[in-house]
Amino acid sequence: MEMKNLTAIQIVEALKNKEFTCEALVKYYLENIEKNAQKNAVLEVFDDAIENAKKIDELIASGQELPALCGVPIIIKDNILYKGKISSCASKFLKGYKAQYTSTVVQKLLDAGVVILGRANMDEFAMGGSCENSAFGPCKNALDDRRVSGGSSGGSAVAVASDMCAFALGSDTGGSIRQPASFNGVVGIKPTYARVSRYGLVAYASSFDQIGPITKSVEDSALVLSIIAGHDEKDETSLSSSVPNYFKNLEGKIAGLKVGVLKETNDLIAKTGYAHIYDGIRTWLESQGASVQEFSVPSFDLCLPTYYTLTTAEATSNLGRFDGVKYTSRAEGVTNLDELYLNSRSEGFGNEVKRRIMLGNFVLSSGYYDAYYMKAMQVRQGLKNEFKTIFQNCDVVILPTTFGEAFEIGSKTNNPVEMYVEDMFTTLANIIGNPAISIPCGKGKTGLPLGLQIIADNEQEQTLFNFSKYFIDNFKEGK
Repeated sequence: MEMKNLTAIQIVEALKNKEFTCEALVKYYLENIEKNAQKNAVLEVFDDAIENAKKIDELIASGQELPALCGVPIIIKDNILYKGKISSCASKFLKGYKAQYTSTVVQKLLDAGVVILGRANMDEFAMGGSCENSAFGPCKNALDDRRVSGGSSGGSAVAVASDMCAFALGSDTGGSIRQPASFNGVVGIKPTYARVSRYGLVAYASSFDQIGPITKSVEDSALVLSIIAGHDEKDETSLSSSVPNYFKNLEGKIAGLKVGVLKETNDLIAKTGYAHIYDGIRTWLESQGASVQEFSVPSFDLCLPTYYTLTTAEATSNLGRFDGVKYTSRAEGVTNLDELYLNSRSEGFGNEVKRRIMLGNFVLSSGYYDAYYMKAMQVRQGLKNEFKTIFQNCDVVILPTTFGEAFEIGSKTNNPVEMYVEDMFTTLANIIGNPAISIPCGKGKTGLPLGLQIIADNEQEQTLFNFSKYFIDNFKEGK
């Protein structure tokens, strides 16, 4: 059996049938990682990957019952802890830092039988939408080396799209799974906030961060989320409700669904140059038995300022622990504690991280706390209330994942505001905490992928999967 572009589900079946060994499969992926080294998607290949593959082969040969993801090779984002392995968050500050414990999500996947190949490149401390902010160089798009991979989980998305692994883990604070999934033509889901434990995820903005999978298929996404979701005593914010088996319950379905579109996004979609594609999707949905209704969200244009006000404030707090004393590299030649803090942070953090720390300090300062932070919190609650009402009248809301195809590397790095605007469509789901998925929906003018984003009510990931499966199986651009 050919190993190229296999899904996780196909791999599990092939290994059970002994069509190839896990060791051979891991070597295939490691060769692909080496062949695609110029993409800079994988920061490190773990030296125990082949050894762990051999253990899987022994398990298969024993005839024992096999776990759900037995022998599936994966890659994890560089901000998700795996004990004894480097977790640098793509930062010079944490270069060489080895995790002291394993995150809950990684442990669940190890228990399910995966083989972890290595760690993926990302924007430093997950701050960025292009994967150009890595201390180890930008990650390049899976289909075009001149273009960005998207961020911050760019390495994870490129690794999946370039067949360097079966699936990858990412984290999503304002679109960091969905945007690179869109740019590289793969499937990326941000689950409901707290649906997946954040224990062992290096925090950027704690009330926004969420771990999720980037996969080659909707089926894989449903299977992986079924495994990694669930309450965790080590994460007090994690949801206590039971987790459905999204994979077993997967039923491609659109007929009868009530689909919402947002009036306030119409002008933005027109500016993308791809309004005809999204208009075509609306028409197609109605032809398939769905009803499409327009809703107004007057606060939608406040999503971006709300997101950057609140996340920078939380980042300022979370990154305060990186001071050159305990976890991080330390500046040399200092004579007192103030110099140690100042020089270590100045040398260790990249420009984008420094920018967001300064913004966060500003909005939390005594003179501006009420004017910015508290108002942003009020807008956030208002948006949650508005969407609670919307989801009483519809099943999903659809909108683009991004403004278009992946842009050229370096084209926005000198204009931070222009870069931030790239998050216009994705920050909403993180602000309100709802689950959202990005799936391929066509190609842009240069032939690179475009993504459709679907948002559902809280804990309604099954609806996202059912919608997405039907869409991918049946939608043809222009038809």
